[in-house]
Amino acid sequence: MVRSAPRRRALFADKLLDLANYAVAALVFGQFVSQQGVSWEVILMGVATWLVFATWAFWLTGER
Repeated sequence: MVRSAPRRRALFADKLLDLANYAVAALVFGQFVSQQGVSWEVILMGVATWLVFATWAFWLTGER
């Protein structure tokens, strides 16, 4: 396992949270501004993606 400085890990975790927010915005909120019907599978995938990235970010920072 590659060790990194706590500051670098915190920065990477912060960017993972940003990525999680972009994913949920694109996949969930994008459903409501499109001309097509709402796809519940895409919404669930957006929420699941957010949960994975947020969990990974909290794990990197040591928060629970």
